[in-house]
Amino acid sequence: MTMDVITLNNGVRIPQVGFGVFQVPPGDTQQAVEHALEIGYRHIDTAAAYNNEAGVGAAVRASGLPREELFVTTKLRNGEHGYESALRAYDETLQRLGLEYADLYLVHWPNPAADLYVDSWRALERIYIDGGVRAIGVSNFLTEHLDRLAKEGEVVPAINQIELHPTYQQRELTALCRQRSIAVEAYSPLGQGGDLDDPVLVSIAEALHVTPAQVVLRWHLQLGHVVIPKSVNPDRIRANFDLSGFALTDDQVASITALDSGNRLGSDPRTFAISQIR
Repeated sequence: MTMDVITLNNGVRIPQVGFGVFQVPPGDTQQAVEHALEIGYRHIDTAAAYNNEAGVGAAVRASGLPREELFVTTKLRNGEHGYESALRAYDETLQRLGLEYADLYLVHWPNPAADLYVDSWRALERIYIDGGVRAIGVSNFLTEHLDRLAKEGEVVPAINQIELHPTYQQRELTALCRQRSIAVEAYSPLGQGGDLDDPVLVSIAEALHVTPAQVVLRWHLQLGHVVIPKSVNPDRIRANFDLSGFALTDDQVASITALDSGNRLGSDPRTFAISQIR
């Protein structure tokens, strides 16, 4: 199995398929990540709010793989927004990971009710400029949030991690990101499994002798998205990474793109304000 990469706007290369650990219990995280690394994943996505950074770091250390071959993403939670708070939060997240640096650090949500995401972004800029992280970006940022960063910040986000799957594609936002050289990363790339029974996907999967999940992930890759599918099932972890032996035709890509229905599964970034403190 081969691993495609995308070059971010600062020259850093990110594996296009990552392993997500959202909702993976802390006690199960190390084993799941170790298994993913054994299969060939080299990009792991976690967050302070997931309460499992320690397990990710333990798996990275236990793998014996050179640190420079791995790409670790983590995120600033809402309750630690603000310039000084974000600086402290990054130090604490590294302590939990047991790593000297993260490859990518994201502002997890804009949390506009607190109106501190610009201050938080300036802290991430400071960390990046000082060499404490290889790249910085955002998650769940909409056009208005990106516009403020463009006006008040100095560094263009390397990536915007957003909910994106066949029935919720956020096309205007993804187009804006590409226009500004911000890579698009899809979380819930399979629609949390809800998209996979669609007859269009089932038919393409049967024609290609792959699973509907593999069809959807291949669609993401051919559109240039970074994807972070999550599973604790060993067979699915392997299948989600085994995407290089087939390709979708232009007509197949178009038929999947036509499934967009505005079916948001997660929270609305304009209103989500939970502190994410556990």
